Amino acid sequence: MTDEIAPRTATPDEIALRTSDETTPRTASPSEIALRTATPDEIPALLALWARAAKGASITDDVPGVAALLARDPECLIVATPAGDPAAVLGTVIAGWDGWRCHLYRLAVDPDHRRRGIGAALLAAAEERFAALGGRRADAMVLDDNALGHRTWEAAGYRPEPRWSRWTKPLTA
Repeated sequence: MTDEIAPRTATPDEIALRTSDETTPRTASPSEIALRTATPDEIPALLALWARAAKGASITDDVPGVAALLARDPECLIVATPAGDPAAVLGTVIAGWDGWRCHLYRLAVDPDHRRRGIGAALLAAAEERFAALGGRRADAMVLDDNALGHRTWEAAGYRPEPRWSRWTKPLTA
């Protein structure tokens, strides 16, 4: 089951979030994108998109990891597709809500479709989800050496939190 989020065209403000140092898009822009939640049968396509569009990989970037995410919160993984072609995934964002905090992961847009407002539309949908759930602040995981990601998040109004560092420990089963 997929939940349609509302097909829409990127707004001028979303388009303004594009970074200024990139050139003209490489392929024709879709006139409209549709935003919806991901389905379990799309997991291989999502992993393939992340492999070519995202910087770095996570220990949970595998079929069992994404399947567990969708089983726990079926509405957290938002995908962008061209309107009229729901099978072609152009971008994703994970909008995780744990009941207390709003967490953003895997904001990724296909490199051939960047600079068209897709990432901004995904972020807007994630923030709308958080607001509807009662979230009050969102945080994003961004690799330190991801300069494009830093520009994208900064343009969307996010700032690094200098007082905190992320501490991790892989868990074994």
